[in-house]
Amino acid sequence: MTILRQTIFTIFCCLWAAAAPAAEAFTAEDEVRALLESIKQIQSGDALTPEQIKKNEENSGKALTRMAMDEVSRKALGKYWDKTPPEDQKKFSNLLSQLFVHVAFPSSAKFFSGLKLEFSKAVIEETRAVVPMVVTHSQEGEVGIEFHLAKFGDAWRVVDVYLDDVSMRNNLRNQFYKVLSQNDFNDLLQRMEKKLSEART
Repeated sequence: MTILRQTIFTIFCCLWAAAAPAAEAFTAEDEVRALLESIKQIQSGDALTPEQIKKNEENSGKALTRMAMDEVSRKALGKYWDKTPPEDQKKFSNLLSQLFVHVAFPSSAKFFSGLKLEFSKAVIEETRAVVPMVVTHSQEGEVGIEFHLAKFGDAWRVVDVYLDDVSMRNNLRNQFYKVLSQNDFNDLLQRMEKKLSEART
């Protein structure tokens, strides 16, 4: 895997609320475009003005509405989800959402800002959709990314991202399984809280 692919992989894995209803019915591709547009407007740095910080919060909130974090959380925990009390499920999903806000979205904003995005035709199968996209890098050429979406009511929401046929959500699950096979759920939450605290500072 090249450095560019590793970068994209890290962006989507370091991270990963519930889906909010859209004001109007967007297509699956519309949702992905809206997600990326909100992310690309997020600014980073140590000297952000209060106005820029507020704008970042707004764009992060918009981006989260394009994702089904409850579904991502459930799939990422896999066999451990049903063994986890509802209050801990909620804590886990909230922490994952905040890791998107403070880790994934800022990193993704830096990455996508300088790249050309080319969308291919979406593949729709009832309540599931795949939106293929190619980003063109000056040194490494074309890199394929697939956004996987599910339909909740009338709204499409992103539930996974694939890079080189590797699922980011499944990769997260492998990482969580590794922790939970040796430690309890509270330890996992503490690790996530620590990562979030580091990102905020």
